[in-house]
Amino acid sequence: MRYILLLFFIAACNSGEKSGLVWEEDFNGETLDASKWSYQLGDGCPELCGWGNNEPQIYTTNNHELRDGKLYITVRKEDSIYTSTRITTKDKFEFKYGRVEARAKIPTGKGVWPAFWMLGANIDEVGWPLSGEIDILEYVGKEPGIIFTSLHTQDSHGNTIHTRKTKIDGIEEGFHVYVADWSPEKIEFFVDGKSVYTFSPGERSQEVWPFDQPFYLLLNVAVGGNFGGPEIDDSIFPQQFVVDYIRVYKP
Repeated sequence: MRYILLLFFIAACNSGEKSGLVWEEDFNGETLDASKWSYQLGDGCPELCGWGNNEPQIYTTNNHELRDGKLYITVRKEDSIYTSTRITTKDKFEFKYGRVEARAKIPTGKGVWPAFWMLGANIDEVGWPLSGEIDILEYVGKEPGIIFTSLHTQDSHGNTIHTRKTKIDGIEEGFHVYVADWSPEKIEFFVDGKSVYTFSPGERSQEVWPFDQPFYLLLNVAVGGNFGGPEIDDSIFPQQFVVDYIRVYKP
């Protein structure tokens, strides 16, 4: 009887978790699902050359593959050109509040800059940083063992002042789960279930808290730039950012 009750309890818990799921990407197909993702290509020009951070890489449709239920973004140095992939759910999936998580394995080496992040859906109307930005995972190879969780706002002039650098032993090894739990009151970030940073300002103006509107998701690996650093170790390439899944749960 106890065994039956235990099975019932586990099933109920799993059912409850699934019922809260509003969007997921398990990368089980052979190609990216065009109903979920769009590519952002090139060097950002003419609107945002260097993607706003003096990044040298060019984004293509050829630097990724889906294999064994995972997305592999491969960063290459080809002659004098760095190539990578950047994808977004803009205009295809946007959400307001909830828990978003990704299980991923980061690339390593001086110059790589993988990111799992979000932008305000009103960016075309109000511009950045008034639209807001939520950086759930950023890693730069020049600072081994460190994960960045950050927010960009108009109040901070887009600068990374609302941020936390977290030292995590073994973060470069294997897969880890990166989470942002977003509510009307706060945004709390987790790595492997451990809370690493919470943003909950007292003021709620659009300049300080632009996080009361829908946001969309982005995945990419940049190279160098203002954040990745001017020094790039060309000997590390190719490098891969491997994403197992992304899930969004309602609040």
